[in-house]
Amino acid sequence: MYLYEFTPEARRQLKKIDPSTQQTIIRKLEYFISTDHPLSFVGHLVNNNLGQYRFRIGDYRVIFDLEEDVIVILSVGHRREIYK
Repeated sequence: MYLYEFTPEARRQLKKIDPSTQQTIIRKLEYFISTDHPLSFVGHLVNNNLGQYRFRIGDYRVIFDLEEDVIVILSVGHRREIYK
């Protein structure tokens, strides 16, 4: 079972998103993490300066690193802005 935690920067980014989208992002994260193989939903990032992995949630991306059984969320944002 994996756990997830937000960095302070990722939490600030999430708070800037409208409340209904915030709920969707949190709900999807909890769904991904509750499955037997949450890493089957991830994409590997080419630019490791941002993080190692990403979840796609609609038009939003959640960038994260994996530290043992903890998903450390580094960044949350719209797909057109997150990779800049």
